[in-house]
Parts: sequence; structure tokens; C-alpha cells
Amino acid sequence: MDPVLTLTDAADAEAKAAISEGLRDYNREQAGFTDGRGLSILISDPATGKVVGGLTGWTSYGVFFLDLFHIPADMRRRGLGDRIMRMAEDEARSRGCTKAVVYTITFQAPAYCERHGYTRFGTVEVPPPGASRVHLQKTL
Repeated sequence: MDPVLTLTDAADAEAKAAISEGLRDYNREQAGFTDGRGLSILISDPATGKVVGGLTGWTSYGVFFLDLFHIPADMRRRGLGDRIMRMAEDEARSRGCTKAVVYTITFQAPAYCERHGYTRFGTVEVPPPGASRVHLQKTL
């Protein structure tokens, strides 16, 4: 009997866990170990304690993958982004990472990443016209 395939934009936690655990088991079989861990630095409003921004990513097999990075507009231009980037890269190094990878969009933060030592290694055109996803890497 063929398996059932379901297309969704809202996989539940159980489905995500099944995929993640399956991949982790496969990687362990191939490499002899697995070391993937999340890495987040959260920005919280001091008055409410509510998370208003920050950085999320993960480390795995010596690479830090920076996934999402957002600083609210009223908190920008104070060096907060630089502090967060340093904290994330320092933590990645402490976990044994020697490389960092990020992708962003031309209207987001490629120049910011380049100021932090990241170099481009690929682009993919995306909407709106003239925009691209920019893939960057850095030796830690």
C-alpha cells in the first residue's frame, strides 16, 4: 500500500518531531554522532517581559546557521544588533563551530552581514522585481 502524502502549510509539533528525529537518527548512523542544537538570543521589553525581537538559528556539525534576526525599529542604531551577532557567534564558537551561514534578501540585511565579515557565495532572484536572496558565509 502506498503511503499517504499530505501537503500542508501548518505541520503540527508531532509531525515536525517525526521528521526531525528521523533525520537526526539518519545523521547519527552516517556520522556516528549528532550535535544539532537551537541557538536563540531574545530581546524582551523590560516593562512587560514580552519578546519583541531577537535572533534564532542552530548549530550542527561545525556550522552556525543564522535563521531569523529582527530588531524592532525603535531599538535600532544603538549597537544592539552588533551585540547580538557577537553573542551568537561566540556561542557558536564555544560549540565548536568554525563556519557561519546566513541568507537574507537584498532589501533586508546583506550589507549588515558583510560589515560583520560575511561574504556572498550565491544569489537567487526573488520577488519583488530586482530583489534576490543573498547567501553569505563566514569563517568563525
